[in-house]
Amino acid sequence: MKTRITELLGIEYPIIQGGMAWVAEHNLAAAVSEAGGLGIIGAGGAPAEFVREQIQKVKEATQKPFGVNIMLMNPEADAIAQVVVDEGVKVVTTGAGNPGKYMEMWKAAGVKVVPVVASAGMAKLMERGGADAVIAEGMESGGHIGSITTMALVPQVVDAVDIPVIAAGGIADGRGFAAAFMLGAEAVQLGTRFVAAKESIVHANYKAMLIKAKDIDSAVTGMSTGHPVRSIRNKMTKEYLKMEKEGADFMELEKLTLGSLRKAVTEGDVVNGTVMAGQIAGLVKKEQPCKEIISEIMEEGLALMRSS
Repeated sequence: MKTRITELLGIEYPIIQGGMAWVAEHNLAAAVSEAGGLGIIGAGGAPAEFVREQIQKVKEATQKPFGVNIMLMNPEADAIAQVVVDEGVKVVTTGAGNPGKYMEMWKAAGVKVVPVVASAGMAKLMERGGADAVIAEGMESGGHIGSITTMALVPQVVDAVDIPVIAAGGIADGRGFAAAFMLGAEAVQLGTRFVAAKESIVHANYKAMLIKAKDIDSAVTGMSTGHPVRSIRNKMTKEYLKMEKEGADFMELEKLTLGSLRKAVTEGDVVNGTVMAGQIAGLVKKEQPCKEIISEIMEEGLALMRSS
């Protein structure tokens, strides 16, 4: 399937894997790219040298295009931006800030820049700054979220910019894929569905909790701090929401969640850890290889688009 995104990124299918911290490492990124999508290494809060190692491991595993997601709040964001250039990475997605200061360097190195946006205004700003495309991510997604739903956000971003738009948040199957295209998107980004991929290194406890989750099983913490995060309800979210209600300050809340995502992803502590997942968790029924996930979505999505 050809769209402006597949042409821009040199991929077979318009499916991009989300840059999830601790989850989106070389195994998952290489598997998604090998299956015809765009695999992404999530830099999260990791040091630059760790990101370099991950990039090199993906290169060993696949000849196909892949990208790096840079969380711009990472203290080592400057160094990671340089690593991307040094290692010849062709695509960067960004979150938590404006990548403007790196634009000139990336453009000179032929890097395609695709920021994540949560509003039409932010999308316009990114386009003016030289972005090649944007990811319009609705609040249904797992992890850090904005305040607008995917259904409302995507068409407004599509109308606001001339560059291609990738839809994200609440997409897990061919129906979500087809719906995103009907809204004007030219690709989709999936996070939660790939967490349960066979190649994902996420702890078995995390995957089991995700597969068991229902539509109403996620909670949003951090509304009071201005940094809302969606994850599956557990002891930690219950405690966090109680503390928020009682007016706990930012530092107290930070202390509760410090290292909690890593705790869930690598150690399998799904009681006190942060089990990030989107509202589509109820659609994730089993662990599958990335190739199977992408094939299923494409088959169902294209059949629906043809019949409409």
